Amino acid sequence: MNTPRILSHSDLLQLKRWNTPTIYNGWEQITKRDNCADAFNLEETRDFMPQMGPMVGYAVTLKIEPSNPEHKQTKPNANAEYRRYLASVPGPKIIVIQDLDKPRVIGSFWGEVNANVHKSLGCVGTITDGAIRDVDEMTNAGLKAIARRLCVGHAAVQAVEFNCDVEVFGRKVSPGDLIHADKHGFMVVTPDEQPQLLEAARFMDTNECETVIDAARSTVGLSYDQILENMALASRKFAQNAKEKFQRSGEW
Repeated sequence: MNTPRILSHSDLLQLKRWNTPTIYNGWEQITKRDNCADAFNLEETRDFMPQMGPMVGYAVTLKIEPSNPEHKQTKPNANAEYRRYLASVPGPKIIVIQDLDKPRVIGSFWGEVNANVHKSLGCVGTITDGAIRDVDEMTNAGLKAIARRLCVGHAAVQAVEFNCDVEVFGRKVSPGDLIHADKHGFMVVTPDEQPQLLEAARFMDTNECETVIDAARSTVGLSYDQILENMALASRKFAQNAKEKFQRSGEW
């Protein structure tokens, strides 16, 4: 079954206006998880289209093993079945691929053809712990890619499993999770965390601008002692605003 979409298209467009760290700043105010590192990649990623800005969409998950040609014999219809499934899922979609050959790189699922095919089926980008190729052509197709590296060939790329939990860059991703990603990395937002995410990110961004950032930039004619005093006041105001908004308790 497809996971119901919680956020409107307008909400997603507004989430795309901020970078991923800003979305994280809002997310950590509303999450019930004990560990605030649970939402983002733990291994380094590479954004091969940073000029495209952030991408936001819902995860469609896939496993591949380019080094193993037997998949084409044992699952000859797997790619067609994967594409039919992909077409049935509402967008915008981000294809999250676990490459079972990691840490080796034998071939790329992605290139000019697959980028155009996936774009036509409502995909906005991909996150893969394997490789991509045809970077210029993928960019031209409008499909953003966050990956581990580049490579030349495609090898025996075949859908091994899809619509399943995957792990990429040290982070588990489930089908239907909301993904926000850019050159910094990516976040995985579960369905229960999505309704308040936009409001929280917007509030925290405004809170920073009106308190600590304003104090740090309003320094003309002030001594260092005055600047430090103003920063201390602004930091307390920043924390108090967040506590009141999100009903937080404890120390910041």
